[in-house]
Amino acid sequence: MVNAVVLDANALLMPFQFRMNLDKEISRLLGEIRVMVPSSVVDELSRLQTREAKAALALAGKYELVETGLDGDDGVLDVAVRNEAAVVTNDRELMSRLKEAGLPVVRLRSERYLVLTGEGPD
Repeated sequence: MVNAVVLDANALLMPFQFRMNLDKEISRLLGEIRVMVPSSVVDELSRLQTREAKAALALAGKYELVETGLDGDDGVLDVAVRNEAAVVTNDRELMSRLKEAGLPVVRLRSERYLVLTGEGPD
């Protein structure tokens, strides 16, 4: 059972790249759940200068900010492990690392909806 999710930068960009409602999809898939954004993701989005990154940064402000001393995907993994949370991402390398750590992954399918993978026995 997933009790919390961590959003990576990729997840926060999804609504602006694919015109999908992230909140609605998380709620549809997992119900009412704790949604966290690692400080490393906010830092990453702050460095990008695209319109989508600025919108994603604003969206990140809706969620719980969790501090981490690590950068990038290491920070996402750190927050997910500490909180026993699933991670919303489409980043292949990060998905592989999450699988190795035994953490569930929520990913975008068909550019429209989220699916949960890696929960429970395979």
